Amino acid sequence: MALGVSKLPMNMIMKVLLLIFLSYSVAYSSSAFESTMHTNNWAVLVCTSRFWFNYRHMANTLSLYRTVKRLGIPDERIILMLADDMACNARNKYPAQVFNNENHILNLYGDNVEVDYRGYEVTVENFLRVLTGRHETSVPRSKRLLSDEGSHILLYMTGHGGDEFLKFQDSEELQSHDLADAVKQMKEKRRFKELLIMVDTCQASTLFSQLHSPGVLAIGSSMKGENSYSHHLDSDVGVSVVDRFTFYTLAFFERLNMYDNASLSRMDIYQRYLKEVPVTNFFGSVMKTIHTDSAYRSRSNKKIEEAKSNMSLDESISDSDSDDEDQFNNLTAEKYLWYSVGPLWSAILSNANTSESIDTLVCYGLLLMLPLLIFSTWLSK
Repeated sequence: MALGVSKLPMNMIMKVLLLIFLSYSVAYSSSAFESTMHTNNWAVLVCTSRFWFNYRHMANTLSLYRTVKRLGIPDERIILMLADDMACNARNKYPAQVFNNENHILNLYGDNVEVDYRGYEVTVENFLRVLTGRHETSVPRSKRLLSDEGSHILLYMTGHGGDEFLKFQDSEELQSHDLADAVKQMKEKRRFKELLIMVDTCQASTLFSQLHSPGVLAIGSSMKGENSYSHHLDSDVGVSVVDRFTFYTLAFFERLNMYDNASLSRMDIYQRYLKEVPVTNFFGSVMKTIHTDSAYRSRSNKKIEEAKSNMSLDESISDSDSDDEDQFNNLTAEKYLWYSVGPLWSAILSNANTSESIDTLVCYGLLLMLPLLIFSTWLSK
């Protein structure tokens, strides 16, 4: 025997409708998040090594800093973390200068470098706070990663590492599960649309073993059991000045056509077709601008006053007549709307005396909201 809808308990009907409404809302919000436009770029560049013999790690980071700035990412969207200050080291033959090549043509430290975290500020805790946005109230905006769901973020790290860890200042370590947990939190908090992680260290790829968040690309200078080597030695400075991986990355970007596409082949957690992704998706910058007519056809206050003073008396009279007519039409429309809707609203209020009537009214309201929500979603697309 079939059970009619009218005989079902009103509470059960309301619960079913509420579940349908909530499930549709969640599905719509997730699809809207996936279709978010790329609106801005950020870069987090981290040198985790101290001491003079790690000169090349600071040069690596400053080289990437110069590259992303040249390609359009401004300083206010770059978080630069340097664990030591090689430019002012007493052993430096070239004070206040850092080079990544033995020809000493390009000074990496002389082009308005803005360091956000330096020295003992570069810790695992501060690094994770930058990624997740969990700062104390005293931290200024310039030291925060203020990204959103439309951001493409480049995360570059260099230093000494091993199997699933990266050393910070030779005193603590960032584990692979720490990085994966931070990236997961970033994704849940909608702090990025796409994330590219680059690591130049020994056994770099092992740092990505715990990553499972969608929209993440990762590239390392070495596989498990492999070392990351320096490129060349500067006899004047007395140490190696750049690593191989970073050196050839910089050489690639120096001859780069900004609109070339990537040619990577692994697509485990990156849904987009890589041949359609510009290489500068993370290294360049995009600015979302909205043009308005007022920006092109503006008139000064003086001209506006002159135009008003030159208006004829007849035009003023006709304008006042039209204003009176508009007011009369508005009053007529409001009165017609009240006469047509007023009796219906009064009938609804008079019938809503019992709890059953109120439940019925709520049920009908939910039924009416569903097609309206679906229709508005279709219009927004």
